[in-house]
Amino acid sequence: MDVWPGGISLERIAGARAEAGAATAFGAALAATHDAGARGFGAPPDGWDGPLFIGRLPQPRADDPTWGRFYARDRVMHFVPAAVAAGNLSPADARTVERACDLISAGVFDDDDPPARVHGDLWSGNVLWSPEGVVLIDPAAHGGHRETDLAMLDLFGCPHLDAVVAGYDGRHPLRGGWRDRVPLHQLHPLAVHAVGHGPSYGAALADAAARTLAIAR
Repeated sequence: MDVWPGGISLERIAGARAEAGAATAFGAALAATHDAGARGFGAPPDGWDGPLFIGRLPQPRADDPTWGRFYARDRVMHFVPAAVAAGNLSPADARTVERACDLISAGVFDDDDPPARVHGDLWSGNVLWSPEGVVLIDPAAHGGHRETDLAMLDLFGCPHLDAVVAGYDGRHPLRGGWRDRVPLHQLHPLAVHAVGHGPSYGAALADAAARTLAIAR
């Protein structure tokens, strides 16, 4: 690999069929990556002082001791005004998202898990299946909640997801009820997509917010 002004060279990853065994190993490796930890929620990788992006969209950096406050402020509500301005999220739906974020920020969903070193943009297009196993590309790495990466895999689909989860759970058991919290952790990627990928994502964001509110009842 090399980088120069106006160019970058990358290692070519040979493709392979997605198989359950590789998926299980991927899940365990993802848990190990999360367990590497971060100094705070929203913290960039150690030694990185530049901006943070998800795709082409900038997103804030933080060093917050509280996940809910960071997540609501910097990973969901940060994108809401742009989604409304784009016409992809209605003002009424934006209020639903804001209500959900008020609860998240208040700590309703906080737990005692320390900040995890999350990939941050873990959709299936960033999961490459190679003869040597899964290779992850294009991270939006920061300190986050480990359930968020799994929720994004679920949102956009991942081959052998059940095997990925089994491998993960075998390395670092997931908290009870994590499947119920999937809509909560999908708010971030849906908010990002609502900015530039059409009103269907705005509707999905509002639906996930409504389901998040229902979890808290």
